[in-house]
Amino acid sequence: MKNIFLFFISVSLMISFSLNAHHSDASYNQDETLTLQGIVSSYVWRNPHVIIYVEAPDANGNIVEWALEIGNTMIMTRSGWSRDLLKNGDLVQATVYPNRNPENHDVMLINIQTADGSIYIQDESDYIGSSTANNLEGVWKGRGSSIIAFSQAMSGASLTEKGSLAKNSYDYRLQSPIAQCVPPPTPTWLRGMIIYLTEFEITEDRVVIRNEFFDNQRIVYMDGRDHPETGSRTNQGHSIGFWDGDTLVVDTVLFEDHPSSFDRGVPNGSQKHTIERFYLNEEGNRMIVDIFVEDPEYLKEPFSGSMQLDYTPEYTIQEYNCDPEFAGFDRYLED
Repeated sequence: MKNIFLFFISVSLMISFSLNAHHSDASYNQDETLTLQGIVSSYVWRNPHVIIYVEAPDANGNIVEWALEIGNTMIMTRSGWSRDLLKNGDLVQATVYPNRNPENHDVMLINIQTADGSIYIQDESDYIGSSTANNLEGVWKGRGSSIIAFSQAMSGASLTEKGSLAKNSYDYRLQSPIAQCVPPPTPTWLRGMIIYLTEFEITEDRVVIRNEFFDNQRIVYMDGRDHPETGSRTNQGHSIGFWDGDTLVVDTVLFEDHPSSFDRGVPNGSQKHTIERFYLNEEGNRMIVDIFVEDPEYLKEPFSGSMQLDYTPEYTIQEYNCDPEFAGFDRYLED
């Protein structure tokens, strides 16, 4: 079978790239790359990850099937991909991050080149446009530079002893609720806006905030009600809001238990309380999000951070339709 392939595999060291939180990145060695040239055996277009199966040589020259994982269907569509981009039998060349287990042929795709010379990547660059908004309604996409700084600030937050213990003992592959298609609450859901679109719908008595990640939806009650004294704790908590001029102020409590709701591995406490402020910049092309988080069980002191979203009326929110059968990390675990 090897004789029908004119393929090669090369290994080169390179500068480590930044990690993408939406990938199960701990399984991949991002200090090293492989170049694979082979034949597409299957192209799976679904969430949480698009996967391209390619038959190509391993380090010993034996033809094996590699599983090339990349982002979800929404970000890949916005990156110029489609369900029909590849078909079985296509000749491709791919640059990938290898698995940390050399016997495991599941890898993270960096870019792929098709037979006509076209190169496809996962594009997470900031949106460039000239549209402006009059209010918060519409579709928005996070600005990478602001979200990276926001994430770094979260990672540097001062934790209680219980918070540090939880973070240090957390195993993303074994404990992440993502494997059960359970979305993260705020503030972690804000970090996902770097690749997932968010839509604001404003009515007289509520604001509905929808995010593509796991089809997440938050309802902010604007009718003057208070938080219930004995309300049920839920994934997104109970949110009430009001308008401070043109700024939407959202107060949220009653978050249910979640093992990674702040920085990775920092859980929700029963007393967690957040205040978010959403408002436009002067030009109207960006939304500013300021957030205050207090959680005395896990945070030594309250956290404050800020990030920005671009107004993207050309985009349309897509359904995630997470499939629990494919959301888990079983294939990354060693026997």
